Amino acid sequence: MRFIQNVLLVTALSTTFVCANSLLEEAKSCGLEPIPENIDELLSYINDKNDPINYQKIELGKKLYFDPRLSKSGIISCNTCHNLALGGADGVDAAIGHKWTKNPSHLNSPTVYNSVFNQIQFWDGRSPHLADQAQGPIQADAEMAAPKELVVERVTSIPQYVEEFKKAYGNNVKITFEQIASVIGVFERTLVTPSPYDDFLHGKTNALSAKEKVGLELFMEKGCTACHNGIALGGTMQPFQVAEKYKFISLGGFVGDKDGMVKTPTLRNIAQTAPYFHNGGIWSLKDAVKEMGSVQLGIDISDKDADSIVDFLQSLTGKKLVITYPMLPASTDKTPKPSAD
Repeated sequence: MRFIQNVLLVTALSTTFVCANSLLEEAKSCGLEPIPENIDELLSYINDKNDPINYQKIELGKKLYFDPRLSKSGIISCNTCHNLALGGADGVDAAIGHKWTKNPSHLNSPTVYNSVFNQIQFWDGRSPHLADQAQGPIQADAEMAAPKELVVERVTSIPQYVEEFKKAYGNNVKITFEQIASVIGVFERTLVTPSPYDDFLHGKTNALSAKEKVGLELFMEKGCTACHNGIALGGTMQPFQVAEKYKFISLGGFVGDKDGMVKTPTLRNIAQTAPYFHNGGIWSLKDAVKEMGSVQLGIDISDKDADSIVDFLQSLTGKKLVITYPMLPASTDKTPKPSAD
C-alpha cells in the first residue's frame, strides 16, 4: 500500500515534466478529456446496452427520481440529497435521511451531475454503475429506508406508472425493484453539463479567461491531474492521505475501502457543491485546494496559487439541462401508506 502511495506522489509531483508545451496540448497530455460534442460519441458514454436510453425511460426515470413515495416516510426522494437545483448535491456536510438521521459515517452527498462518467459509484467504490447505485440509498435505513417489496408495491399500485413501464419496456415488463432503480439510472445518465472548460479542450482557446488559463496551468503543474483527470476530472479510486493526514479525518471515521482507497470526486460544478471532501469538513473551495496540496501532494499551495486554481475550477461550472418538475401520478387506495417509524 505504501508503495502505491509513493508511486502516486512521485507521479503527481513530476506531472509538470511530462506534459507537453502548449496549454491545450499539455492538458490533453495530462489526461484531461472534454465531454464529447458529437452526439454519437456522447451516447457511447451515457448509453447502456443492458438498459438502452429512450425518451419514455428518461421521462419515467425522472418521475421516479423526484417521487418521495419511493421512501418509507413518503417525504424523501432521490432529489432530496441530489438536488438538481443545488448542483446535484444537498448543500449540507452530511446526508440527512429517514427520521432526520445523519449519515452514520458523516458522508457528504456527491453530485449526481456527470456521475455517468465516474468509473465507480459511492465513496468506497462498491457500486459499478448508476443502476446499481440507485438501489442503495432507497433501502438504507439512514436514507430512504424503504424495503424492496414496499417500493415495488407502491409503484405497481399506481396504474399510470404501470402503463409508463409498459411504454418504456414493452407490455411484458416485470416491474421489479432492480428495474425501478435501473430506470432512475437511465435518467441520471442524461445529467451531463458541458462547460467553458470543455469548449477549451475542443480547441476554442478563448473559452477560458486569462485568469482561468493561469489556474489550469497551476492545476497541472502542482500535480492535481494525477487523480483529477479523464472526462469526470475524478471518479476513480485513489489512495487518500498520501503525504499528510487530512485535518478532519476523525469526522465520521470513514477511511475508505479495505485498501484505504477513496473515490476521487468529480471537479465538475465543484463551485456549486460545497462543502468538500467525503465528510463535508471544509466549506471553502480555496481551503479545499490548499488541503489537497498538503494531504495528497505534500506541498504548500500559496494563497495566490490557490486563488488561481479556484479561478480555473470556476470554469468547470457547466450548462445544466432545463428540468421541468414532473407532475407525479396520484396514489390509489392500494398504495401503501407512508410511515415515519
